[in-house]
Amino acid sequence: QVQLAESGGGLVQAGASLRLSCAASGRTFSTPAMGWFRQAPGKEREFVAAISRSGTNTAYVDSVKGRFTISRDNTKNTVALQMNSLRPEDTAVYYCAAAITMSGSLYTRSFDYPYWGPGTQVTVSS
Repeated sequence: QVQLAESGGGLVQAGASLRLSCAASGRTFSTPAMGWFRQAPGKEREFVAAISRSGTNTAYVDSVKGRFTISRDNTKNTVALQMNSLRPEDTAVYYCAAAITMSGSLYTRSFDYPYWGPGTQVTVSS
């Protein structure tokens, strides 16, 4: 089992930055692949960013490319999502997710992740 806890959400104005952090505990010796997803009111949960076990490989949804950066610190069992140039359409609950894998793959589909955090709210005002 892997337990995840997000932090760093808040209310900001358009153009501002936020840094989300996700702390993993439990079966972290397996160094899971990690991802960030978000869900806006009335919409389905969508993929935002993913990172492989080593941190070598990353992937982003097109709408955040060049603005968001995912990173990880395996010595601290944390993964971060640096969000710059925030837009009102980035408003959502952001979730951290983990998948135990022995490969260097990353995953962009929510059903590939069995472990999820409770989420943190990000609100961007115009």
